[in-house]
Amino acid sequence: MADKPRILVTNDDGIYSGGIYALYNAMAGIGETYVIAPDSEKSAVGHAITISDPLRVTEVERNGKFFGWAVKGTPADCVKLALKGILQFNPDLVVSGINQGSNTATNVIYSGTVSAATEGTIMGIPSIAFSLTTFKKSDFSLAAEIARLLAEKVLEKGLPPGTLLNVNIPPVPRKDIKGIKITRQGRGYYEDFFEKRVDPANRTYYWLGGTKLVLDTEEDIDEVAIMNHYVSVTPLHYDLTDREMIGRLNEWNLKLG
Repeated sequence: MADKPRILVTNDDGIYSGGIYALYNAMAGIGETYVIAPDSEKSAVGHAITISDPLRVTEVERNGKFFGWAVKGTPADCVKLALKGILQFNPDLVVSGINQGSNTATNVIYSGTVSAATEGTIMGIPSIAFSLTTFKKSDFSLAAEIARLLAEKVLEKGLPPGTLLNVNIPPVPRKDIKGIKITRQGRGYYEDFFEKRVDPANRTYYWLGGTKLVLDTEEDIDEVAIMNHYVSVTPLHYDLTDREMIGRLNEWNLKLG
């Protein structure tokens, strides 16, 4: 690694969000920082990539200075394009966030924030996803401090191939944070409902809503740790194979007739 690590910063809330600006400033304190992010909010797009439309890129300024590249695409697109198109080198670290809202339990499947970090991992780069677990207008200063701490540690220690870190920070004052807890992904999910509405042109449309269900009580589950005012750090990998089920399927003695 060079004296100053090279860090790719991305997100799913868009390049103009407050969270990515806080993350950029935190990373700029430890390395050469490159921002490549969606040009608008792309929450809950999961690991979608764009294959049938061009990926248009615009240079963005913030506070009168060059900030980064805005991509008309998904978070996963941004990481792919960064490594194979815009930067033409592999950074030492990919960080995604700081997301507005939690990314825990089954939500990690839908999360663009986590998917950006997953894409970095697939491409062989140590990657971390950061989320502040509130949808209200927030102060990202504590989350940014935690992001810098974990980024420095990952740059020092590395991560196993195929593994990323999913970090969720409770939206409470620093004095109320009890510590950092290494956690497991929970089983919680949203009980979805669709509200049927009619627009001014008398056309029917549906608006998705949901009630969050937390199904776990163990202290080392991501959602439980957050409720107890711990920063949750969950190691994830993208290998979804159910190895136990492989053995059971072999017992089925499946054969073509």
